[in-house]
Parts: sequence; C-alpha cells; structure tokens
Amino acid sequence: MALYAGIDCGTQGTKVVIVDGDRGDILGEGHAAHRLISDASGRREQLAEWWVAALIEAFRLAISQAQVNPLDIQALGVSGQQHGFVPLDEQGKVLYPVKLWCDTETQQENDFLIQQLGGAKGAVEQLGLLPATGYTASKILWFKKHHPELWPRLHSVLLPHDYLNFWLTGERVAEYGDASGTGLFNVRTRQWDRRTVELIDNSGRLWNALPRLQNAESCIGTLNAQAAATLGLSSSTRVSTGGGDNMMAAIGSGNISAGKVTMSLGTSGTLFAWSGEPVESQSATIAGFCSSNNGWLPLICTMNVTSATLSVQQLLKEDVAGFNSLLAQSSPGAGGIEMLPFFNGERVPQLPHAHASLHNLNSDNFTRANLCMATVESATYGLRYGIDLFRRQGIGVREIRLTGGGSRSACWRQIVADVMACPVVCLSVKETAALGAAIQAMWATALAQEPQQDATALLAELCQRFVSLDQSTCTRPDAERQVQYEGLYQRYLQRLQQTYPEVTL
Repeated sequence: MALYAGIDCGTQGTKVVIVDGDRGDILGEGHAAHRLISDASGRREQLAEWWVAALIEAFRLAISQAQVNPLDIQALGVSGQQHGFVPLDEQGKVLYPVKLWCDTETQQENDFLIQQLGGAKGAVEQLGLLPATGYTASKILWFKKHHPELWPRLHSVLLPHDYLNFWLTGERVAEYGDASGTGLFNVRTRQWDRRTVELIDNSGRLWNALPRLQNAESCIGTLNAQAAATLGLSSSTRVSTGGGDNMMAAIGSGNISAGKVTMSLGTSGTLFAWSGEPVESQSATIAGFCSSNNGWLPLICTMNVTSATLSVQQLLKEDVAGFNSLLAQSSPGAGGIEMLPFFNGERVPQLPHAHASLHNLNSDNFTRANLCMATVESATYGLRYGIDLFRRQGIGVREIRLTGGGSRSACWRQIVADVMACPVVCLSVKETAALGAAIQAMWATALAQEPQQDATALLAELCQRFVSLDQSTCTRPDAERQVQYEGLYQRYLQRLQQTYPEVTL
C-alpha cells in the first residue's frame, strides 16, 4: 500500500491526514492545538517548538485512526501559515518566538519599508505586490531594531512550513509560493529581491540568511534519523517542498487552472484563483503571490465573515443551528436593514480603523431574523467586492469552491451564489491545505521516480483523482434573487462610500 501524509500547521493547530495513494481515500486524521502569545500591542507569536510537539501528536493520532503501518508512508508534504518569521542561528536554534501573520506590532517598520521603496507605486514596481504589515519583511526589521544582541547570530530566515521541513530533513530551503509572501521576493522573476533586502540590512547578513529556492514539484530530501524515529517512519520517506497554506489549499481544492475561485467563509474571508501570469494591483487589495504549481495565486482577504456572524450569534445567545434557523426566516434585503460588518476593521477595502454599524432600523424590521440576514449579506458583499476586483484584473470566475464553517449553511451558499452570480459548490474534504500537501508529496515523488513526465498534466490527474466536490451542495443562482441582490449590493456600496469616502469603487 502506497501511503502519503499531508501536514497543515495553522495558527490554531496542526492537522495531519493519511492518504491512500492508490484509492484516494483519507484513511486517518489527527489534530493538536497551538497556544498563542498575544497582548494589546498587536503582538501575536508562537514558539516553534509548539509546532513540532503538535506535529508529533497529530501524526500519532492520524496513524492510530488510519490503523496502518507508518513504514508504508512514502512521502509527506507540509503546509504552513504564511508570513511568519523563524530566525535560526548556525546550529539551527530558534533565536526568538515566531511572529505570526496576524502580528501587527511591526506596522511602523512596514510603513518605513514602503516609504523607502518609493511608496505603494514604488513597492509594486520593485516587487510586483505591496507588502502588508503581516508580511515577513517588517518582522525582520523589527527583530533587528529591538534585539540587536541577537542579530549577529542570525544565520537563517525561515517561514513556518520551512521550519518544519528543516526539523524533518535538516534542509534550509524555501519554495516560490510561500516565499512570495515575505515582502523580500519579486513575484515576476521568482527571485529574492536584493534591493529590498538591503533596505533592512546592507551588511550581507540578511541576504546570506535567505534560504535557497526550490521548485514546488520537487523533493527537498528524506527524513533525518531523529524525525524518522520520532514519527515511526522510514528514513527513506521523501519530503516535498510543501508551501504556504493558501498555496496548498489551492491544490487541495483543485484550483490549479484558470476559471475557478476558492472562497473561504471562515473567521476571515479568503478568495484566490490561479493565473498563468503575474497579477499586479496598485494597492494592497490583491496579493499577487506565486502559486505552488508554477503559476500565480492572486489572493484577497477580508476580515469579517464568520467572526461577524459569531458576534451576532453570541449577542442573540444562539448556537449555529439556531442562527441558521433565524437566517432562513428572513428574506433578501433583511427588511431594509443595512450593515457594515467591520467588527475587526477591514483589509479589503483598506479600512483598518473602521467599525461595524447598522442602518435603516425601524420598529418593524428590527427582528432577530433580519439581524442575522443583514450580517450574512454584508459579509458576502465584502467578498463580492473582492470578486469584482478580480474581474477588473481579467480573472475569470466560472465556479466558486467554498470552504470554511459558513459554507455548511445551505442558506448562506444560496446567498453567495445569488450575490456573486456564479455557481458554488463545497469540497468533500474539508482539510484542503493538508490534502493539498499530500497531493504535492505524491506529485514530487512521481516526478522523482519518472522525471520525464509532464509535471502539469500529472498534477491535473492527481487533483482529478483526489479532489472531489460534494455535489449535494452545488448551488446555482436564482435568476430573480440575482437581480434583486445586484440592486442590494449597489445600495451597500453607496452606504460604504457615504460612511468611508476614501473607499474607491
């Protein structure tokens, strides 16, 4: 039996899936939670050793559930949360807690870097995208500024998934997809950008600390003796390059060619698509990352999706089932109630200091059901704003593949289909990033064994075999509601611009 493992190291925990490479079944899954270091300054950090401990525990649970011999696992791939900064010394010791993608303590450093690059326009010209505060570059500058005693010991800069690869193999490498989210990388040329690096450090230390880049369809090595013994695997088990969680979720949702959009209705909302050429935006709205299958992965993130619905759910003292029951009792337009759902500020459009607000309340429409509907509609309008940005960049949208907790609601799926004027469908496997990492491991292993194969065609064949759609969730736009929602969405845009005149429509 040919088995493969996919690992996804996220913010909240690490997941492992064991996949049967012959039949395509997921035989076992495991999960272990992570803690979070946070405070009011915007600090959001984790210890890299927590990831290793969670990986070991999740692997043990997945093997136990699968009831397989771990020695049958031929290869594994790692997906990881993007943008984190893991500083290593020469011996491989982590010098400082890992600043995560959601850390905002480095905003001042990011503003400085963008200013030095010539503002937003200059940054896009230099890198092909505009670095955000959450990217790795500003974290490195912050580390140099605030911990000068540690800077001389910096030997390697790794991202979270790179660090787990290092623990597994001893290799310090990066791949193009995850590297493109550092703010140190030119997404057009797929190379580290020396000018940007030297704005942070012109001594050569940082430049020499950047890992070598490797193609996503290749293996970086095999397990070292310690990792093999700890996980109960063979030391001949291959490790693929892995990638960022969005890049691996693209593979795990079969989003490897033009026309599809993967949309996550999670705490935040994520949209990404595949492109055969770089996609550039003059603002931070579209992150023009590289994909992990030799293309590009334009991505948009909104901050208020199930985080907004959860706030209302808790206010009404309802569980998810109760919230969805109320949602079904309302109708498009929520009786006239409008909401701007910015409970956590907003990234797209760029309104970091925005607040949530309700409008057009009266004694008739102010009901629990309408409040639920207004929240779901406004969160969906935020994602429609992102879809429109994609379309303006020439990114076609023929099908939306939904993930995240919100996608489990049939009412919400219908609203998405109507608002986006596009069919939507959920995936059979919910852990798309972990599945994508396992598929990438199969891809890299097959190419290592038979290098003459067509890499693009092989990945397409693997995704066709291993990525399945839950046809029971397939939802098409209702013609009448689609027209109705187009008018409601335009009304939302008017409210948005009235409240925040700086927003460009």
